[in-house]
Amino acid sequence: MTVFPDAPFAAVDRIDVGDVTLAVIRHEQIRIDDLRDAFDTGYAALGALFADGTLTPVGPAVAVYYGNPMEVFDLELGFPVERAPEHPLTTDAGVTILGSALPTGPATATTVMGSYDGLGAGWMRLVEETLGQGLSIRGMSIEVYVSDPDVPADELRTDLILPIAS
Repeated sequence: MTVFPDAPFAAVDRIDVGDVTLAVIRHEQIRIDDLRDAFDTGYAALGALFADGTLTPVGPAVAVYYGNPMEVFDLELGFPVERAPEHPLTTDAGVTILGSALPTGPATATTVMGSYDGLGAGWMRLVEETLGQGLSIRGMSIEVYVSDPDVPADELRTDLILPIAS
């Protein structure tokens, strides 16, 4: 199963995350309270580079969390792109865009339908199910924002992906 399926994931699916090239904004040592500003600034900067043709998106927005999002963590916000930047790109707003990739390898996945407020409960279920299967979590997590954030809250689809040890 692919990391970007057309249909939502089941309660817990096993997938293999392949090579997915990204253009991202990297945030180091941030807290959950910093997310709204990071998302708003980051996705606006990427949108400007899509609009002027500098980058070409080939999939939905993603966020890759490194570490525990309930503490201090690192974050990459971005999109799968046709070609990742070879060198850092700095926008007029002073935001730096870097080339990156999704962490590859086995993972568990689920889909949360509805408001972003439901993501915490979705993550708890996915982590509990993953650990309940005797699998080891690699210390990172991926959110894929399948729907446009402007759709009604009950129509939002977010795929949650939890990389696991081989």
